[in-house]
Amino acid sequence: MILIADSGSTKTDWRIIDSNGNVSQARSQGINPNYTPHDQIIPIVKEGLKDHLDDPIERIYFYGSGCASEVNQQLVYGAFSNLFPNARTEVTHDVMAAARALCGTDKGIACILGTGSNSCLFDGKKIIDNVRSLGYILGDEGSGNWLGKQLLLSYFHGTLPEKIKANFRKRFEMTDSEIIRNLYAVESPVRYLAQFSKFIFQNIKEPFLYRLVYDAFTAFIKVNVLPYEGSKELPVHFTGSVAFYFGNILRQAGTDQGIYIKHIIEGPIAGLTLYHKSQL
Repeated sequence: MILIADSGSTKTDWRIIDSNGNVSQARSQGINPNYTPHDQIIPIVKEGLKDHLDDPIERIYFYGSGCASEVNQQLVYGAFSNLFPNARTEVTHDVMAAARALCGTDKGIACILGTGSNSCLFDGKKIIDNVRSLGYILGDEGSGNWLGKQLLLSYFHGTLPEKIKANFRKRFEMTDSEIIRNLYAVESPVRYLAQFSKFIFQNIKEPFLYRLVYDAFTAFIKVNVLPYEGSKELPVHFTGSVAFYFGNILRQAGTDQGIYIKHIIEGPIAGLTLYHKSQL
């Protein structure tokens, strides 16, 4: 049996493929070693796979945000070695998941726009270039937490139109002090910030918010797509909830920056399942 995980900071999608090619699925909290407390990784895996902990898993492929470094890969690897000691485990970053799911065996640029953001240049077999992701403090342009941050900045700087500000206060029912206190006190600031992107989506007909999203995507493209060689000739693909739900704005920003956006999918798990199913 094969176990596949596509994990972001917010959620993990699991797929289990048995020897006959039948597929089971599960979902759990996200596992990102940069933000998830290390002693919580095993409990999260156990909860997500509670119906499959006794399955004869032979191979595990874990694709995750924050799993680019060897140190973080070993943290996740250790959790699976504890739970499935007889399985052969591969831990790699979510950019490889995006590349395999979006590009297949073709050359292209694969991008992630979800809670966080990232991108890579893929030659059909391996990643040959990657603009370094700097996380939610220095990077993550265009992501859910980036959108949330821009919304809060506009709110506190007084540039948010009054109608949107009133809707914001009605929706969240928090004082200004509570918003700030929560931001610095929560276990995962990334997920806390990203929740505000849902408010933006619900009010996207407001020109101010449309422009906020458009500018965020433009920033992502300039920083994370245009630096790649051939960026204006190769197909550019996106995965992630932000890319998917704001797809029309993303395509407009791409057109205005001279790139060709081909596939936009909500998540790579279906493509990864097909990819690994062929290994049975």
